[in-house]
Amino acid sequence: MLDVLIIGSGGAGLTAALAAKEISTVEGVGLGDASILVVGKTYPTNAQTSMAQGGINAALGNVEEDHIASHIADTIKSAHGLCDEDMVRQMCADAPKTIAWLESIGVPFSRLHLGGQVIHDSSLHDKSHLGGQVIHDSSLHDKSQITRPLSSIAQRQMGGASAKRACYAQDYTGLKMLHTLYDTCLKAHIDFLDEHYLLNLVTEKTSTDTIVKGAIFLDIRTGEIKQIHAKSVIIATGGYGSLYHGYTTNAYGTTGDGIAAVLRAGGAVSDMEFVQFHPTALKNSSILISESARGEGGHLINSNGERFVDELKPRDEVARAIFEQFQEGKEVFLDVRHLGEKKLMELLPQEVALCKLHEGVNPAKELIPIKPVAHYSMGGIDVDYALEVNGIKGCFAVGECSNAKVHGANRLGGNSLLEITAFGRFAGENAYKHAVYASNKKADERQLQQDKKEIEAIYKKENSLNFYEKRESLGKLLYEKVGIVRDNINLTKAMEEVIAMQVMQKKMGLSDKNRENNTNLIEFLEFQNALLLAPTIISSALARNESRGAHFKLGFERQDDEKFKQHIVLQWKD
Repeated sequence: MLDVLIIGSGGAGLTAALAAKEISTVEGVGLGDASILVVGKTYPTNAQTSMAQGGINAALGNVEEDHIASHIADTIKSAHGLCDEDMVRQMCADAPKTIAWLESIGVPFSRLHLGGQVIHDSSLHDKSHLGGQVIHDSSLHDKSQITRPLSSIAQRQMGGASAKRACYAQDYTGLKMLHTLYDTCLKAHIDFLDEHYLLNLVTEKTSTDTIVKGAIFLDIRTGEIKQIHAKSVIIATGGYGSLYHGYTTNAYGTTGDGIAAVLRAGGAVSDMEFVQFHPTALKNSSILISESARGEGGHLINSNGERFVDELKPRDEVARAIFEQFQEGKEVFLDVRHLGEKKLMELLPQEVALCKLHEGVNPAKELIPIKPVAHYSMGGIDVDYALEVNGIKGCFAVGECSNAKVHGANRLGGNSLLEITAFGRFAGENAYKHAVYASNKKADERQLQQDKKEIEAIYKKENSLNFYEKRESLGKLLYEKVGIVRDNINLTKAMEEVIAMQVMQKKMGLSDKNRENNTNLIEFLEFQNALLLAPTIISSALARNESRGAHFKLGFERQDDEKFKQHIVLQWKD
């Protein structure tokens, strides 16, 4: 029986795995080398973490004066008060040592130039010529107590920030973090099981609690359905942005699978109505153009050549400003031509390549046509201060699938990568500590047998309606009626249409009846989860008769703290 089962192999899951492994060997805490398994639907290097390009926030003050208190204040302001200030303080206060930990495992952050020379990692061990902050991170569990300087790490400004706070690696920050975390996991001999799709959690009910005992997976390669037993489970499966299919920066598979599994198991979700729309995605492909492009000085202009918004306002405000331009019949462009080709290739090489590949535009010479699309899920699995799922003991959730109450109504740019690492370590440690005292008695196979029957039933279903067409329809429906600007009439219509789709599911089935490598089956299961989660978004949006952050409702344009400074929590009851 595993000590810790981690479901999801992105940045949050990998960080949690490393933290659990580290703490298991600490004298007085661990009981030896922990048994840890990371299970992923795809492969670690395909994770959504790689799309977080702009940077990771930490108040280091390398470029200009900055303080942890300012980081906390900016995060709370961006959240529009709908956050847990204690959790925000913990995340922001942990940010400098989180950067130190990432730097210690080899994340190649971009460096400040001193005297025209780039400071490389090898020079960091000689800090006699560097001023500024030095982090002594005892949480690294390294008996040599390595002390590393952070004062050479370059920082840029992101939307909603009061200072240049985002540490970055060109515009590949998430990608380089992800690869470094994966390499470090391999060095630590952490086990991986790839191409396994989460079906359901395995739980056991007592007179007072529901306790997690593992999970059921579909082996995509073979079609076999497996039960994996574990003392602790960490859900790190990402958000639900792909419900806005065709109108999102997210990969197709970001369908909230872990969130749906928690709901079915009796856990709670909260703040599902808060979906962040990124202001700058390429017009034709919805490919993300990082906020770093605006952070480095890019302008937003309309088809009349006018700048119409402060580009470094929070994302919800910038997205609505662009939406208003569209309502007036104008197109919107990102203009970075004035930055010059040399600077663009030095700081934003990925954005240049994406524009050329997907839009046929050279950003050094041409305007970039953009539109806002769904990008990030602020809501998700409701967790407590230890990141344990409310309603399921021994089950923890971290990253975009989890609502740790730090992003509230609008996530601050640069805080997503911080959350997955700062809280990833926290979740990993807490999950292992739970495992130390948890029962090693395995659960029965009732859930396994039930899931086997349900998969067999899917293979036998009628297939007179094409669910791929309905997936496209659902994405368009959510974008148009549950999007940047909302109203109760359209929200009600959206709910009616989603319920109609749920009824139609009985006529939806598979065209591919093969057992091995059946992507048709996986996409069908993902669509089922999308139809399960869509009503939670819509019903929460209907219940919130105010405008707060990413939730902007016509007829209720003001923020109403008296009635709505609270989280909308949903949970299935027996």
